[in-house]
Amino acid sequence: MKNLDEIAENAHQDFEARTRARDQALSQARQLTRHSANAIRAIHRSEHDLAHEFLDHGRELVIILKRDLAGYPDLYYAGYTQDAIKEFVEATLTTALIEDNGLRTPDELGVETSTYLNGLAETVGEMRRRCLDILRHGYSTDAERLLSYMDDIYGVLVTMDYPDAITSGLRRQTDLVRGILERTRGDMTISLREEQLKASLDHLMERLGSQE
Repeated sequence: MKNLDEIAENAHQDFEARTRARDQALSQARQLTRHSANAIRAIHRSEHDLAHEFLDHGRELVIILKRDLAGYPDLYYAGYTQDAIKEFVEATLTTALIEDNGLRTPDELGVETSTYLNGLAETVGEMRRRCLDILRHGYSTDAERLLSYMDDIYGVLVTMDYPDAITSGLRRQTDLVRGILERTRGDMTISLREEQLKASLDHLMERLGSQE
């Protein structure tokens, strides 16, 4: 029992260090989530420079989290940390898709594959939101482009048939993506038919007017 006090002291020091690391990671994760949400809000408002500014702040936080938690992998892979990083991935990829730019890879973003794919899955909801915003002003080829991207993303996700423990619940996300895709395709079809009907009516009115 001579070394019990020493063991207890080391335990205290370890727990104190872990607690500080956890508290700091929680704060950084909240900031990362906030920057990601602001980036998505900005890109939907076509405030491209502002969106990229928020993404830059987010990218710095991802680097800091990975660096500061290098000695605490259990904290780095904890739900709150990976959820915040997933939000950053979603914001980054949403911005790229709306701007019609290439997607950055998991390695380029410095994130885990499962976190990346879950973030990619969540971009589909943002693509639907963008499509509906576009359709309010009439049918558009830009909405078609985004729907095509949504279809491509689903086509990739549905091939990831691995246990949830490996993919962090990607299968459920993929099911949600399918539903979003089907609803959006339905909305697009209705919008296109309305556009065609309006064009036919306008053409008919022009013909009737020319016969008067």
